[in-house]
Amino acid sequence: MTILSFDETGVDVVYEGTEFRLEKRLIEDAIGKEYPEVTDHEVLKIVEPDPSLSGEPQRISDILT
Repeated sequence: MTILSFDETGVDVVYEGTEFRLEKRLIEDAIGKEYPEVTDHEVLKIVEPDPSLSGEPQRISDILT
């Protein structure tokens, strides 16, 4: 199970027991969008090779409000 914790400057990730941080700039460069417009599903696709996506994707701007 992957855990994503979003804040204004990036995402804290726990993936297969390993904790790391994805900085806002890295996410923007990888996805090609401004950080607030990126969705949780897009971030999950950066972390996991074949993620099991469920529910509607949420933009980071909506998560942070």
